[in-house]
Amino acid sequence: MKMIRRGKNVLTAALITSLVAVTACSNNPEPSSNPSASTAATETQTTDTMKLLEVSTVREGDPYLKFDAGENFDNNSVYAAYEKDVGVKITNQWVAADTNQYKEKLKIAIASNEIPDLMLVDATQLQQLIEADMIMDLTSVYDKFAKPETKKFMKMDGGTQMKSASIGGKLMAIPRTSNPYYSQFLYVRTDWLKKLNLPEPKTMQDLMTIAEAFKTKDPGGTGRAYGLALNKDLKEDGVTGLIGFMNGYHAYLDSNSDSSHWMDDGSGKLTMGYVQPQMKEALKALQDMFKKGLIDPEFAVKDTQKESELIFGNSIGLVYGAEWVPAHLATGAIKDGKQVQEWGVYPLPSVDNQPAKAQIGIGVDRYYVVSKKAKNPEAVIRLLNQWIVVDNNQTEDNKVYEFGKDRVEKKNNYWLLNPLRVGSLSNDNGEVLPKAIATKDASLAKTKDQKTRYERAMKFVNGDTSMWWEYLISGPKGAYSLIPDMKKNNQFEQTKFYGAPTPTMVEKNAILEKKRDEVFFKIIMNQVPVDEFDKFVADWKRLGGDQMTKEVNDWYAKNK
Repeated sequence: MKMIRRGKNVLTAALITSLVAVTACSNNPEPSSNPSASTAATETQTTDTMKLLEVSTVREGDPYLKFDAGENFDNNSVYAAYEKDVGVKITNQWVAADTNQYKEKLKIAIASNEIPDLMLVDATQLQQLIEADMIMDLTSVYDKFAKPETKKFMKMDGGTQMKSASIGGKLMAIPRTSNPYYSQFLYVRTDWLKKLNLPEPKTMQDLMTIAEAFKTKDPGGTGRAYGLALNKDLKEDGVTGLIGFMNGYHAYLDSNSDSSHWMDDGSGKLTMGYVQPQMKEALKALQDMFKKGLIDPEFAVKDTQKESELIFGNSIGLVYGAEWVPAHLATGAIKDGKQVQEWGVYPLPSVDNQPAKAQIGIGVDRYYVVSKKAKNPEAVIRLLNQWIVVDNNQTEDNKVYEFGKDRVEKKNNYWLLNPLRVGSLSNDNGEVLPKAIATKDASLAKTKDQKTRYERAMKFVNGDTSMWWEYLISGPKGAYSLIPDMKKNNQFEQTKFYGAPTPTMVEKNAILEKKRDEVFFKIIMNQVPVDEFDKFVADWKRLGGDQMTKEVNDWYAKNK
């Protein structure tokens, strides 16, 4: 199952099935807007009062979705609830076994023009579908059928995420929205810091000192110690990725959450983040670490889960990742009901006297599109209206959308069956949860997400070590607690480009990124000199980068 990567990073089954409201690790959006109870009552209508509309879709299987007896993707209580409550009958054109199969089947469907009424696509596919005139302009249907509360919810960021789905003033998709402040943090084994009498990390030099001590002194006693956990995916923004490290050098890489990172070059023009001089400095630092043995020599062939075995097994005590990383770390930290590893979470250390900025996108990872052949586009907007209501105003009756027919948590992740899900575009978890947990004041938690997190964290406070991870996410010294100061101190670097992929992006970006990955990995692993970066930048410009930059700036001139 993937995260709003927003990413779909791998968690262990035992943990992820309990993460009912952990947004970043589940695609289950984080509610913070509360449409009124009267709206909820209005939305929950039956087919006796509205025309039944049918909508076809395609689905992506998930290993963490467990069906109740007698149910499956085609026949389940969530689909039945939509039919009963808002008069929408959902049918599946096909169901893919997993993410990779979904991508392949989607490519075939688009190429053969055999797409369903509703489907989830990435930004490049959105542009391809627009150019092929295969999807519907949703402007009028959205204006007519989206509830006022829905329209307000979808523009809580000022409208940027909705604009990203609009071409020439036409709404061509429904963005799968989320809170854009999806930060990277540094996680450190604090029990090892104490054991080795090391200071908490505030600078990149501190990080290097810690990494060398963790390598040479082997506080885990494994005989196979390294400094920093990394995996084979340069764009990984969940756990064991490079992005947070790069940000410490004021270098900005692409992420899985959003498209390429475009930044102001200082003259009012936009430039690609990963071809800047700061990236060369970050790559040199990683190469130096690799040469010293501070990085697992096999990282380039390991995915997150494989690299994490070294973390769980006490061989690595430094890792970058998102706010939900403690849920991942719990596999090694909690054994037989006891906490055996101690971790702390810190803001990104900086290489100089300027604070490191965590790179963020606009908050959209994919888009819901409607086929131009769809007979009932209103049905899609009904699904959108209903999801926003039930995800933000949970009642005993509508718990079916999250838990299934029994309406109780059984770790079956039934919320994954909802065919159209959007997340809150903002939240105040960082202000609310640490205070609520520290003071044990449940009344401070207002949203469904906050209430769920508060309850889990308090279980840890009261002795349930299985909820340790939530305390490190939401507690007084948790990841969320760092975000308010980061916002206050302008420690986020948001991409300046949120338009549809330009023609050159569609044609060249995959080739350029493949070349980038090859060169970056060779530099990090000391297979080529760091100066190879300069040759790569020259090639990037010549092979399409300059033209892509021109197209981006043409867009920027019209959309500042």
